[in-house]
Amino acid sequence: MATDPAPNPHATAEEVEAAYKDAKLANVLYHDWEAGTYDEKWSISYDDRCITYAVDRFKAVAGDAGPYEHALELGCGTGFFLLNLMQGDVIKKGSVTDLSPGMVEVALRNAEHLGLDVDGRVADAERIPYDDNTFDLVVGHAVLHHIPDVEAAMREVLRVLKPGGKFVFAGDPTNIGNFYARKLGQATWWLTTNITKAVPALGEWRRPQEELDESSRAAALEAVVDLHTFDPDQLEATARRAGAVSVRAVTDELSAALFGWPVRTFESAVPREKLGFGWAMFAYRTWQQLSWVDQNVFAKVLPREVFYNVSITGKKSS
Repeated sequence: MATDPAPNPHATAEEVEAAYKDAKLANVLYHDWEAGTYDEKWSISYDDRCITYAVDRFKAVAGDAGPYEHALELGCGTGFFLLNLMQGDVIKKGSVTDLSPGMVEVALRNAEHLGLDVDGRVADAERIPYDDNTFDLVVGHAVLHHIPDVEAAMREVLRVLKPGGKFVFAGDPTNIGNFYARKLGQATWWLTTNITKAVPALGEWRRPQEELDESSRAAALEAVVDLHTFDPDQLEATARRAGAVSVRAVTDELSAALFGWPVRTFESAVPREKLGFGWAMFAYRTWQQLSWVDQNVFAKVLPREVFYNVSITGKKSS
């Protein structure tokens, strides 16, 4: 078997420029750059907090909690979704793939630290390197919007699923949700970096300029790596064209997203040590409370298109 490529966490300006013409290269460079700090940036953990989140998110979309014997995570990132589902007893054995060597490396390291049975490959979602009828379940979290040909990837997912096997993709942006999330994130980054620069008393709240420059350069690739936003009806149609049955899309997060995106952007713009545990608990508990409002109030009166996240499930015909 060919050796997987090594991570490249520090893309040069020339590599970044080339990536603007190649979405897959952009995804590799951007996610290799993010791999080492991704869990910290997005407050990802492998404890009860994120186990509960992952299992609840899975159950809300899939309608069950398994257990599934062998699952693949497509576009695994650091392994957040799969590893927490394994710890929550939804999945027994796992495999991970990602286009980014850095992300696969971190996901496998996280799995080893947790004592979980996981293998991994650097792979293109449109050409999954596993045999037909291999998996009972395929999952992904915030991955579909990075894949150039979503329908082709779904056909591959159905190929590697066993007959009757299920897929669950969670956490991709809706058309409307992406618009307000981006605007809030951009405004928060601009305000935070400019205020901490202009006010001398806030200087210790400013990350070193070298780090901000690297962040801005790599973050500029988001315009290339974020390829899609989704309408829930159209995403369901894409899955059905690929051959899936029992297809269903659900959406979540409105007020939670309006709160969460500025918070996450602020956290990435200031030194992490300035925030502390109290801030983390404030952010998490507020997000929890707003998510409850979204699920129990807004979801009952507003169209699903206005929520930030769209998730989809379906099956391979038996």
